[in-house]
Amino acid sequence: MKSFDQQTLWSTIEDHPTQSPLADRMRPRTLEEFVGQEDLVGEGRLLRRAIMADKLQSSIFWGPPGSGKTSLAHIIAGMTGSEFVKLNAVTSGVADVRKVLKEADERRTRQGKATYLLLDECHRWSKAQSDSILPAIESGLIRFIGSTTENPMASMTPAIVSRCRVFAFKPLTADDILTALERALRDKERGYGRYSVLLEDGALRYIARMSNGDVRTALSALELAFLTTQEDKDAVKHITLSVAQESVQKPILKLDESLYYDMISAFIKSMRGSDPDAALLWYARLIYAGVDPRLIVRRMIVHASEDVGLADPAVMLQAHAASNALETVGMPEARIPIAQAILAICMAEKSNSVVEALGEAEADAQNGDFSAVPEPLRDQSYTPQNEKNTDYQYPHIFPEHFVKQTYMPKGYENRVYYRPSDQGSEAKLKARLEHRFGREKKT
Repeated sequence: MKSFDQQTLWSTIEDHPTQSPLADRMRPRTLEEFVGQEDLVGEGRLLRRAIMADKLQSSIFWGPPGSGKTSLAHIIAGMTGSEFVKLNAVTSGVADVRKVLKEADERRTRQGKATYLLLDECHRWSKAQSDSILPAIESGLIRFIGSTTENPMASMTPAIVSRCRVFAFKPLTADDILTALERALRDKERGYGRYSVLLEDGALRYIARMSNGDVRTALSALELAFLTTQEDKDAVKHITLSVAQESVQKPILKLDESLYYDMISAFIKSMRGSDPDAALLWYARLIYAGVDPRLIVRRMIVHASEDVGLADPAVMLQAHAASNALETVGMPEARIPIAQAILAICMAEKSNSVVEALGEAEADAQNGDFSAVPEPLRDQSYTPQNEKNTDYQYPHIFPEHFVKQTYMPKGYENRVYYRPSDQGSEAKLKARLEHRFGREKKT
């Protein structure tokens, strides 16, 4: 049992000085309290240096829910000498933006003070809303911080993205979330430090692990466990593993953490290793242990590409059909189509060329050095007729609906990512690529 005994014991939850949610109360106030994202705000990192020096320029914080985007923006607000204004893209319009800009201009003129604008869910802004703020970003009238769970490269107007530095937030690790939970239990001012709380071994880590990298979800689960647990005669709250499982609203495991991951690993490796009997056994054991079948189906969809890919493209359809069956008819009936998809993955010829190709392409994208889109490939929808580039060759007017031309940006003309295997359908794809491109491309 893990104890967080305190000198002062409160007898009832109503005595707590505030009724705001625990996740809101425990929002970090300083960089020292901020949990996770070491790649962004660790010692010596660019973002940390910019915040410390109050030199952060317009930025976009992109990442999953509960990863610290808004919390970091609040920390910036507390540390900077600048004014800090917050808007939500769902509820704000152009009029709200104009008001913020007017006040920012007056503030800069009269006080020489900069203004930060935090825009939550910034991907929800329309082009008109985005355009209304561009001049202010360019002139430095405001320092824009957009917070979004969507990829800004796809969900936001290029004009905004090109004027901002994008910082990608990662899901928090279980250890990061565990740190935040323990801090909430010890904090006398904002958390439950004025209580005596005794946790069964594994209860807190279960909440941390099952929160899927979302510290807000984890703190909400801890709050629910705390509020629904009665004190004993010694004014101690005993939070059991069972209570933790119910509170996180994912009571899906009846096995310990180590065994859960071992069984998932065995299931995946059995599919990859083309052993249908072993894969079915591990699947049956996972279901019997109470694992949410949606977790299993999600892994199947991933491995239909990762381990089979274009060697047998129909396997991806089988995996998605299993997912649809689960949503449509539910368990226990859906266990049969899920088993069918598992067998399809096991029996299919294997290839990992998709994941290998993607990994190399992502590495090149992350290295920067972005060359311009070649002229013949650019969008010419709004280009005057007399200015349109005529070098693009339309493949469908050529034999086999194919013509050799350059699609790669400058400097990447000979780069090869996709290397089809000799397995299944990919053997035909390999022959097709060799017929079309020969061996001119080099890695």
